[in-house]
Amino acid sequence: MSQTPQSIADLFSRYLRRQMAAQLEGLGFADPDGQVVPHEAVPVQPADPRLAWENALAVVHYGGTGQTAVPWEVPPDWPSLVAAQEPAIALAFCFGNFPQMVRNVRLLLAGGDLTVLRPSAGRPASIFSALLQWAKKARGYPQILLAAAVLRVARRFDEASEVLRSKENAPAAWQALRANEEAALAWHRGQAEEAWALWQAQQTSAPVLFNRGMAALFLGRAAEAQTALGEAVAQLPDTSAWHHLGHLYLALASARS
Repeated sequence: MSQTPQSIADLFSRYLRRQMAAQLEGLGFADPDGQVVPHEAVPVQPADPRLAWENALAVVHYGGTGQTAVPWEVPPDWPSLVAAQEPAIALAFCFGNFPQMVRNVRLLLAGGDLTVLRPSAGRPASIFSALLQWAKKARGYPQILLAAAVLRVARRFDEASEVLRSKENAPAAWQALRANEEAALAWHRGQAEEAWALWQAQQTSAPVLFNRGMAALFLGRAAEAQTALGEAVAQLPDTSAWHHLGHLYLALASARS
């Protein structure tokens, strides 16, 4: 059966309704008011805050918690934080991160030394006070994990560590993802070998396999990266953006092993 194509007016109306709903949920595109301006040599399409939010929580579905129906609260200024992100290269699969951060694929495909592309501590993002206060008020699990992750994404590493190492004990269901967050924090603040050791010691899951492989790739251990990434990609559905990023890393590892 053939379908009548929708008019441009109808499509645009649907787009506007989606954007209005996203704004009401705190997931609309950030206003370019001069507070957050990403600087890149080549203009790119800005990341959709809603899609980024969905991918920033995707680790829950594959981390073995068995608890995916969590009523997550969108952090204040999430769209501005998304817009502020500089292009990432070596990205951990964890809370807060989203594959759309990896925008400069040319660096990955240039064939150079990948070890020089590992994360470094860098300069903290211009974080809005509301976001910082929201994160510091987090209580209970898994909210503590999300708060620490948002601070990490903003490169507020000390504050992220403080939240993550709060006195509250993680329930059994969230201990594996908490361990993954500790390793991700170490990785993104430039402590690559420490992060690698932490992931190696953790119970196997799709995110941990992804992160072992990603870390091995950017530590110059291509053969180990290929094995771990191959297992991770096999466990992630091809509808997941993390699956496709894993495939990209896997191709790089295969070319070097």
